[in-house]
Amino acid sequence: MTQLVWFRTDLRVRDNTALAAACAAGPVLALYLITPEQWQEHDDSPAKVDFWRRNLKVLAETLHTLNIPLLIRQVARWADAAAIVAKLSQQHGIQTVHANAEYGVNEQRRDEAVKAALNRNRIGFQRHLDQLFFEPGSVLTKSGGYFKVFGQFRKTCINLLQHSLPPLIPPPRIQTVRSIESDPVPNQIPSYAAVSSVIQQQWPAGENEAHARLRRFVDERMEVYHDDRDFPSRPGTSELSAYLAAGVLSPRQCLHAVLSANRGELTTGAPGASTWIDELLWREFYKHILVGYPHVSMSRAFHRHTEALPWRRDTDDLDAWKYGKTGIPIIDAAMRQMRETGWMHNRLRMITAMFLSKNLLIDWREGERWFMQNLIDGDLAANNGGWQWSASTGTDSVPYFRIFNTYSQSERFDPNGRFIRTWVPELASLDDKAIHNPFKRWQRAIKDYPAPIVEVKESRERALMAFRNLPKPAKRQA
Repeated sequence: MTQLVWFRTDLRVRDNTALAAACAAGPVLALYLITPEQWQEHDDSPAKVDFWRRNLKVLAETLHTLNIPLLIRQVARWADAAAIVAKLSQQHGIQTVHANAEYGVNEQRRDEAVKAALNRNRIGFQRHLDQLFFEPGSVLTKSGGYFKVFGQFRKTCINLLQHSLPPLIPPPRIQTVRSIESDPVPNQIPSYAAVSSVIQQQWPAGENEAHARLRRFVDERMEVYHDDRDFPSRPGTSELSAYLAAGVLSPRQCLHAVLSANRGELTTGAPGASTWIDELLWREFYKHILVGYPHVSMSRAFHRHTEALPWRRDTDDLDAWKYGKTGIPIIDAAMRQMRETGWMHNRLRMITAMFLSKNLLIDWREGERWFMQNLIDGDLAANNGGWQWSASTGTDSVPYFRIFNTYSQSERFDPNGRFIRTWVPELASLDDKAIHNPFKRWQRAIKDYPAPIVEVKESRERALMAFRNLPKPAKRQA
């Protein structure tokens, strides 16, 4: 009986759980739904949607070599998915629809609606574990709840991985040629602006590119990852986040590659290896949080009592932050990097997020939304988790009284100002010390660059006062 594999954020053939299960059960058709209005509601950026589209083209070519036709349908929103998947399944005599599980509230509601529509027509629907090492709900505290602290979650995951690693899934075999033609992948997604060639060249599409980057990271950067990862002017990160977010690369593939280079060690061996494995587990942790505490998937603070914070509604300050015009060089450099390349270094994500939510005391949700609207690697769980960590509203977040000093962070992680000079050329002529805080030396704005919009020390005290005045949290939280 014919199977249908529904691709979503899993745009690859290798190590794809749903695709492998479908191919094992019978001849396969593939489906991809383009949902522009839904993507816009979720603030998916033009860079990310274009990255999906380009990877979909590569996926279609690979599926063609396997004789698996790819059907593409466009609907406005996920609310329309149930009808279109059910209709297509009936037309092609589908026995079972296979899809890899996704964990946001809207994603789960979409899948439940599709499952119900298929069941009415006696068509099966199977969701497969693919984005994660462990099924949400299988890694729990001794009292049976979802973990709220990463360190405890990590320890449990490491113990589980030491006993049993999730295996890599063999690639599917070539199918018998079918008469069904694949649909063409569009050259543009409706309602989305064209993306610059800079972004497209920096983030080439396809599994081969993703694996080349993974090999390069393991061979050249992993050993010093723990030392270099915090310095934005160094090539110290893996540059794989966009490929993981789009599912062009799986966490299992990453884990196996690192373990192979680290003699199978999860917590010993090269320090960079264990540090990067921790980063994979942070991604895992935040997706488990989405399932265990679904209110964070609906723009709510994990710690509900922090909803009472007196956020400032200052559009001028917010716009200055968005467009890199705050007068604080490291902030402006980071924000300009994101707008031009669709990506921001992780250390800078923490610095800019804490600056907005603490120094400017602007609602973290404004920043979360802006990041999603610009990042090529925007991921609901990781982005929400990171923002709530910085804003001290989230699970296992930084204590509210710990507020980064942006100037100290700049001097520590961009000591010679190389990163700032790249993205704030107005300051390129300044010496290595003055470039971090030019206003301190001259007490005035310099040519073509504004004075700081906020005083760092005073704004820190304002944030501390806001948190101290919060009502005490309820004893029990969802």
